Order: sequence, then C-alpha cells, then structure tokens
Amino acid sequence: MNEEKLYAMRHSLAHILAAAVQKLWPEARFGIGPVVENGFYYDIDIPSVTISTDDFKRIEKEMHKLIAQKQTFERTERPIDEAIKWAQDSKQPFKVELLNDLKRSGTTVAKGLDRNELGTIADGDGAVENVSFYQNGDFIDLCRGPHVENTTEIGAFKLMRIAGAYWRGNEKNPQMQRLYGIAFETKEELDQHLMMLEEAKKRDHRKLGQELDLFVFSDLVGAGLPLWTPRGTVLKNELDRFVQDLREQAGFEQVSIPHITKKDLYEKSGHWSKFKDELFRIITRDGHEFAMKPMNCPHHIQIYASKPRSYRELPIRYRDTTTVYRDEQSGELGGLSRVRAITQDDAHIFCRTLQVEEEANNLWDIIETFYKGTGFTELTYRLSTHDETDMESYSGDVEQWRSTVAQLENILKKRVSDNYFIGMGEAAFYGPKIDFMARDAIGREHQVATIQIDFNQPEGFDVSCTNEQGDAERIIMLHCAVMGSHERFLSVYIEHTAGRFPIWCAPEQLRIIQVNDSTPVQEFIKKLCQNAREKKVRFTIDSGNDSVGKKIRNAELMKVPYTIVVGDKEVESGHVSPRIRTDLVVHADEQHQYEPEQLITSISNEAKGRASRSSL
Repeated sequence: MNEEKLYAMRHSLAHILAAAVQKLWPEARFGIGPVVENGFYYDIDIPSVTISTDDFKRIEKEMHKLIAQKQTFERTERPIDEAIKWAQDSKQPFKVELLNDLKRSGTTVAKGLDRNELGTIADGDGAVENVSFYQNGDFIDLCRGPHVENTTEIGAFKLMRIAGAYWRGNEKNPQMQRLYGIAFETKEELDQHLMMLEEAKKRDHRKLGQELDLFVFSDLVGAGLPLWTPRGTVLKNELDRFVQDLREQAGFEQVSIPHITKKDLYEKSGHWSKFKDELFRIITRDGHEFAMKPMNCPHHIQIYASKPRSYRELPIRYRDTTTVYRDEQSGELGGLSRVRAITQDDAHIFCRTLQVEEEANNLWDIIETFYKGTGFTELTYRLSTHDETDMESYSGDVEQWRSTVAQLENILKKRVSDNYFIGMGEAAFYGPKIDFMARDAIGREHQVATIQIDFNQPEGFDVSCTNEQGDAERIIMLHCAVMGSHERFLSVYIEHTAGRFPIWCAPEQLRIIQVNDSTPVQEFIKKLCQNAREKKVRFTIDSGNDSVGKKIRNAELMKVPYTIVVGDKEVESGHVSPRIRTDLVVHADEQHQYEPEQLITSISNEAKGRASRSSL
C-alpha cells in the first residue's frame, strides 16, 4: 500500500472511530480527527462521560461492525450557511466554531495546531462559500478527505491510548478526550509495530535515566529543567567532546556568550516578534527588559561584527556549547525530549556566497562522522523549505528564498543524488535547511542534525566583509547543530543503545569488585586504581557486603562495560579476568586473564579511539 492509500485508510478510520463513539454515546460532540504518524486520533467531548481504556474493546467491536457493513465514503458539498445550520441542528458546537472560522477567514488554522492536521482548510485565502462533507453509514463529518472508497479497504488497527487535549491547543478552551489508534495495511505489520512499542517501553529514556542514575527532575527546580548527575554529566560531556574535537579539526574557534540579553538584540534579529511568547523575560531594577536567550546566533553575529572584516579572513567559524531557554507549555514537556533548558552544541560560519558549498560539505562530513561513531548507521535527508503560500511566516523575499533553496538542493544532489525528500514549510523563519534523520535500533526515525543557510540575519544586522575591490559585501551565515540539543539527542541515544553505551562515553568504564578487606587485596586494588587514574579510565569500587554474585549482577544492571573481581586468587596470580558486557564481545566467550596494567591500557586506548567494541 502506497503512502497516499495508507493516509486515506487512516483518515477513514478516524471517521469510523467517531461513528462508533456516536453509536455508543449519541450525545458525543466532535472536534477534529486527523492522521498522525502510524495512525489517527479524534478529539471528542461527551458530557458527563469519561472514556477509559476499558471501553476500547466496546469501541473496537463497534468499529468492526461498521467496517463489515462495507460502508462507502460519499462526498458532498454544502453552502457554508447550510453547513453551519447542520452543525447547530446536530448539536456539534466545535464544528460550528470551525465553520464560522471558514466563513469569516477561509481557514480553521489556530495557534498550536498544524494546518495539515485540521483537515478543514480552505484552498485559498478569504471567506469560503462551500464546504465538503463525507458520509459513511449514518455518520456525517465536515472534512476535505481523502478517504477510501469503502470499508473493505480498511486494514488492521488498534486503539492505543487516550489523553486530554485542549480544544485547538489553547488551555483556555475546553479539554477534550483524544482517542489514539494505530493502523497498518496488514495484521502482520500491526503486530510488528506493537512489538516495537513494547521494546520501546523497555528502552524509555525516562525509565533508563533513573535506573542508570543519569538525570533527575525536581519540582522545586521546575518542570522541563533536568539536573544531570555525575554519571549523566560524563555521558553528556563525552558526546559533546566528540563533536567539539571534530569541529576543532575543521577550524572552528570556541566562543562564549552570556545567558541573558537585552530585548533590543532579539528585536533586531526578528526572534522577539516570532517567539516572544516562548521567552523567559527579565526586568532589571532600572526597568530595562531582558530575556533568557532562546538561541545563540545573534550573539555570535555581535562577535563577528565587533570589528571590520576582510574577505581574506573568511570563512570565520565559531563553536559554542551553551544552554538556551524557552518557555514551553507544561503539557508539551516530556523527559528529555522536550525541555525548557536546552543545551546546544551550536556553531556558526560567516562566509561568502562562493564559500557556502564547501563549508556546508565540511559540516556534512562532521555530522556523518559523529553519527557513525554513535552507532546510527542509516541517515536520511530532508530539504526543509519555505511555503510560498505563507510568506508572512518568513523573513526575506521569495526570490532570495528560491535562490538559497536551490543552493542547498544542489549540495544534496551532489552528495546523495535524489535520495532526499522535501519538507515544505519546515524551514526556519530566516532560511532553508538540510535536516538529517537518524533511524534508531528499533526502526524509529528522529530528526537530529541540521545545516541551515541564513541570509536574513546578516542583512538585518548589516554585517559584511570588505571584498577584493574594497566594497562592502554582504555575507552568508551557516548554522549547524550536530546533536541539535543534548537533551533531545540523549533521549534518542539512551533509547537507541538501551543504556549500553560504548566504552568511550560510558559513565563507568570499569567496576572493581572487592572480595575481602585483606591488606594484599586492598593494596592490589590501590595500585590498579592509581593506574586507572593515570590512564583516565573511569572506575568505581564495590566493596559492600553483598555476595560476589550479587555485585556482578549489580554491575550488569548498570550496564558497565568491564567488571573485574579482585580477591586472594587475583592477588596471588597477579592477573585479572574481566567480564565484558555481551554486546562488546567480538571473540569467543572464553575468559582470558590479563595483567592489570594491560587491561587498563586497553580500556584507555579503546576510549581514546572511540571504539564501539572491546579489543580484548
């Protein structure tokens, strides 16, 4: 089944879901029912009734009855006033609201909702005269489609969960019940997806973050503000060091900027008008308005613009790992996936137009090296462009946009031929970008790194270089975040690895299990630890009262790459036999003995080489 047919099937299932709910609860009032990734949902309000997962079997049974009737989906059109009367007579206030918006302005788009998800958008601007409806059986819904011809084309589906959702994404509006379902062409595909979801539960970064002691949240600190433990900080810093090493090799210079800034800076950059509702604002004692910085690029521009620049100096490359702050809505926060304090491995390149291709390719190389090094072997690519029907959402004129998009598309074609897709409307407000998508160990795709071209901010801040003729030449600015944000990347990475981090970034590389408190054993461990510190190997000592077997199990639960037991036997022989985490072993399962110094040196070399497997 192609994507269009799959979309139509899932959209049709949203209508069948609503029809089934209406059969069971005739007083139900309906909001919207769009297609989402792998399925669909419908926002429903039933006065004095709260649907629970216990009701899913009843609803699914009713849905199967409707499907078995081989219902067709019939499209009709009605004048807008007739449609409004239909909604009023049907006691569907949410549809009345949508229809009145269509009559007034030709769109149902509301803040917080994606225009493609609403399903009721007029094709043009301004008021509409007619709207489309679809009917299957007794159920009629305001909709522009598409749908399957009849219910015999419906594949396998399952209702999954229910959540609260404010009508039109506005917390001032009534809260509705959002019923989610998944759908696939075949039962085999559905079962495979359900298995993946079960595996995803085991890998949930929130669960593993607690079990592996990586990060915590505190109500006293605030939602969306993660606190990194020593172990989590090691992991985060090692990943960032990888990025920064690659950038340093590519000629990037490190800069540092403050965490607050005057309102004026973001007014000039355009961020204040675009994101003012997402800013944490600060009023100084003398009445000046500041903000916690939501991004870094305007600050880096100020460093570039601090003195005259010649074309001979370009490209100038800045790198900076720093935290930005955005006042995300509480309901949208979740673990590390969506936070309010966002650590970015940010970088900006100031260059001439003729240097853009080479610099973008250098950034591409850095991104590929990093993701191969972190075990993401499959990258896909999206060209995120502007939407020419909505140019008011972007800075700059349409010709500039077309030219810049063409530049990026040329780079894509040279690197990956036609193996990319277009994301219309996915560009930043200041310029188009190449998005890199990584597939994790259980098949889920995540947007990760970006390369963005920015011609608007250099124009707004009037930054240039002096060219060969002595004239001012407008420069281009490239943005690149390899991880995007540490928090979001780590939410993906923890789940991708299931917490089994490679040796080089593992918070604990070696665990030493002390069998007894005898002086020889303590002296043996003391020498081993001294060697580990010299070689910068991260270790802990388990000298507790648990049995050796339990200590080994605890090390396994913490997914430590290497574990050694030190007792009288090891002291006598002068050798240790490391237990190596199973995913790291590349040879036969036989246990080998090593001199302690040899083991420590090997672990150190693996860490330095950012190896993903043990060399022992």
